[in-house]
Amino acid sequence: MRHAAVRFYSLCKKETLQIIRDPSTLLIAFLFPVVLMFVFGSGINLDSSVVELGVLSHNDSPAARRLVDTLRMSPNFSVSEASSVQELGDQLRAEKIQGFVVIGPTLERYLAQTSISSPAIEIVTDAAEPNTANFVASYARGALAVWQREERAQLGLGPLPSWSLEMRSWFNPSMTSRNFLLPGSVTIIMTVIGALLTALVVAREWERGTMEALLAAGVSRWELLGSKLLPYFALGLVSFNICVLLTCYVFDVPFRGSVWLLMGTGATFLCSALGIGLLLSTVLRNQYNAAQAALNAAFLPAMMLSGFVFEVSSMPLPVRAVSTIVPARYFVTAMQTLFQAGDVTAVLTRSLLGLSLASAGFLGLTLLNTRRRLE
Repeated sequence: MRHAAVRFYSLCKKETLQIIRDPSTLLIAFLFPVVLMFVFGSGINLDSSVVELGVLSHNDSPAARRLVDTLRMSPNFSVSEASSVQELGDQLRAEKIQGFVVIGPTLERYLAQTSISSPAIEIVTDAAEPNTANFVASYARGALAVWQREERAQLGLGPLPSWSLEMRSWFNPSMTSRNFLLPGSVTIIMTVIGALLTALVVAREWERGTMEALLAAGVSRWELLGSKLLPYFALGLVSFNICVLLTCYVFDVPFRGSVWLLMGTGATFLCSALGIGLLLSTVLRNQYNAAQAALNAAFLPAMMLSGFVFEVSSMPLPVRAVSTIVPARYFVTAMQTLFQAGDVTAVLTRSLLGLSLASAGFLGLTLLNTRRRLE
C-alpha cells in the first residue's frame, strides 16, 4: 500500500513537472480563459442601446413636428429624416438605419380615435434581424404612446382607455443580457479548456514511447488515470476561478448564490470535461487527432445543446434526448441559477446529479478503454 502511494505521488509529480515545462498547457489554463471571457463578455450582447431610425413625415402640422421631436428626444433612437420612402428603403437595405417611421397626412384623426392602431402612422423594421426589429418596434410604440398621451391631453380628450399594468422583473431587474449570457459563457469556456487540457496527456505518452516504461513499472490503470487527472483538475479549478472572478468583478455580473455550491458544482463539471479529453486521448493515441476531436466533441455540443444559445424545451424530442448526455446542459442551468436566482435547491440538485452521472460515465469509459498492453 505504501509503495502504491509513493508510486502515485511520483506519477503526479512527473505530470506536474510536465505541466510546468509545457508553455502551451499554461497558455490554455491561464491565458485562454481570459481571452475567451473578454470575447464573450464584450462581443455577445443582446441589448440594443441606440437604434438608427429614419423618419418620413407627410404632414406639416405642429402635432407631426412634435411627434418627430419626441422620437428624436428618445434615448433609444438616433433619428434622421428623409424625403421619400424610396430613400428610407435604400438606407434600410444599406444597413444605415434599423427601421423607419412614416407619418401620414391623416395624423389629426389618429389623435381623436379610441383605438391605438391607425394607418396614419407606419412603423417599418428590418426583420432580417428579428431581435433588433423587436427592439425598434417596441421603442417606437413606446415613444408614440408618450406623444399620443400628451397630444390628447392638450386637446382635452383625456387618455385612451387601457389596462393598468405594473411590470416587475425578477432575478435580472436591469434586463441586462450580459447577466444571463456570461454565466453560460463560463460553461462553454470551461468545456473547451477542460477537454483540451487532458486531450494530449495520454496520447503524448504513446507518441513519445514513454507508455512502455510506465506499463513496465507495474502502474495500474487507476494510478495512471488518477495521476493524469489530479494535476489537470487543480489547473482547471484555477481557470474556473479566473472566469468567475472576471465575470463578477470585470463585467459586474451579480452573484447571488453560495460560493461553496459554486465551487462544488464547478469541480463536478470539471471532472466531466476532463473525462472527455482523457477518453479521446486514450482512444486515439495521437495528439493532433485528440486535440481536433476534443474541440469538436466539447465545443459544438456545449454550444448547441446546452441551452446557452437555444432553449432546450423548444428542441425536437430526439435532440432533447441527446442533450441529456451533454454535461454542459446541467452546468449552464446551475451557473445561471447561482448567479441570478441564488441557491435554488431543486434546480441545483438536478444539475449536480446530471453532472455526477456524466463525470462517472466519461471517466468510467476512459478506465474501460485503458489497456495495460501495448497492442
